Amino acid sequence: MEEVLYWLKMLVVSFMVLVVVLKVAVLLWWRPRKIEDHFSRQGIRGPPYHFFIGNVKELVGMMLKASSQPMPFSHNILPRVLSFYHHWKKIYGATFLVWFGPTVRLTVSDPDLIREIFTSKSEFYEKNEAHPLVKQLEGDGLLSLKGEKWAHHRKIITPTFHMENLKLLVPVVAKRVTDMLDKWSAMSRSSGEIEIEVCEWFQTLTEDVITRTAFGSSYEDGKAICGLQAQQMVLAAEAFQKVFIPGYRFLPTKRNISCWKLDREIKKSLMKLIDRRKRNSGNILQDNGPKDLLGLMMQASISSPSITVHDIIEECKSFFFAGKQTTSNLLTWTTVLLAMHPQWQVQAREEVLKVCGSRDTPTKDDVVKLKTMSMILNESLRLYPPTIATIRRAKADVELGGYMIPRGTELLIPILAVHHDQAIWGNDANEFNPARFSEGVARAAKHPVGFIPFGLGVRTCIGQNLAILQAKLALALILQRFSFRLAPTYQHAPTVLMLLYPQHGAPIIFQPLSEPLSVPQR
Repeated sequence: MEEVLYWLKMLVVSFMVLVVVLKVAVLLWWRPRKIEDHFSRQGIRGPPYHFFIGNVKELVGMMLKASSQPMPFSHNILPRVLSFYHHWKKIYGATFLVWFGPTVRLTVSDPDLIREIFTSKSEFYEKNEAHPLVKQLEGDGLLSLKGEKWAHHRKIITPTFHMENLKLLVPVVAKRVTDMLDKWSAMSRSSGEIEIEVCEWFQTLTEDVITRTAFGSSYEDGKAICGLQAQQMVLAAEAFQKVFIPGYRFLPTKRNISCWKLDREIKKSLMKLIDRRKRNSGNILQDNGPKDLLGLMMQASISSPSITVHDIIEECKSFFFAGKQTTSNLLTWTTVLLAMHPQWQVQAREEVLKVCGSRDTPTKDDVVKLKTMSMILNESLRLYPPTIATIRRAKADVELGGYMIPRGTELLIPILAVHHDQAIWGNDANEFNPARFSEGVARAAKHPVGFIPFGLGVRTCIGQNLAILQAKLALALILQRFSFRLAPTYQHAPTVLMLLYPQHGAPIIFQPLSEPLSVPQR
């Protein structure tokens, strides 16, 4: 009897092992081959799938090689930043398959197909699940929510970003920028000019503004959270270079332990901030001044039980990450571009002095009138978009431009490639030419979906007006006080660390304007 039980147990164990092996074989071998065959019959190919790792080895190799040394002073950055796309497009065409481990992604850069994905057939696609480390960093807020919960949160948060509300922030932003420029002026008095690493200064500046927008009068309490998120960002970026293994994040590795600790500290800090706000404020929203994110979320939680403290914490995390990094990157790259192209710096300064005169603080109405500045910022966002690619996943079998896309297929939209496409932007697509936006965004490109730095459709970045307002105001104040050029130590090396960054920083030499500010004579 015992022997029979023993063999029964062995049979059960063997059967379970066989089931697991078969599931692994299906997931890591049979299914990828089936997908390759499905797309091959439609004329879509790509680099061959390798068991378990997909194309990650080639992807990482190309990325490391491309970023191993700086590039010439050129805006043709696609071969460096999206090296895998640039390389495989030449072999397989603009629409091809690429494997991130056993996960397939179909690259889509045709603007007509992109419009289908984000607008006319958007109900068939959803935002894909981010890497767990990335999701931990960006929070489970608007960036990652889906369906009704996303729509509910978006409705609550939208008043924060109404233009009339944002205009109330102009004095706050101007004060922070002026304080920064006063420090630069003091530093330059001895030598007449000063070399500034603008990446660091702009991150501090946008951190200040974003915490004010998120927390209103409690903004000082939010500053430490930005530092913790910066540490999280480095760890999350490392994860992009490795194959995602389900369950690996639960293992007590050194990196995972660091991630857990940082996440706990961020949540604890936000919880304290929320409790303090409840105790110290009779009204959750400020009586005077702009509506802040924390106040709106806390007010919503009173009338809507579905808004929990966890939701408030996650939205704050999302807002911190997206708001700070996007705006500081926009300021950094625009400053680099104006340093590279002094003729446009002169034009921008003339406009600022004409519109704002010698006032240290442009008003909310002045900022709206800075048309040349808008053109420059749009061209900066075109050439150096903070987010170089985005991903959507098919929720069901769907037809896309004549192709049959199976349910679960991820679609990779290379925003950077679209922005540099000569078929959309002309032969000067890799040149800095803000004049292309002189008649507005709609007429700048040969296709209306050629310019998507903040996304497209219902999930367009909710904070884009804040980013543009802050960048305009900061650059206007800088142009009033300084002329600037690239430092001799500057190395042109755009690279991706979650978002598009200058790999070796952005040292810029600022020289105070010697002539008194006045309106130029015309």
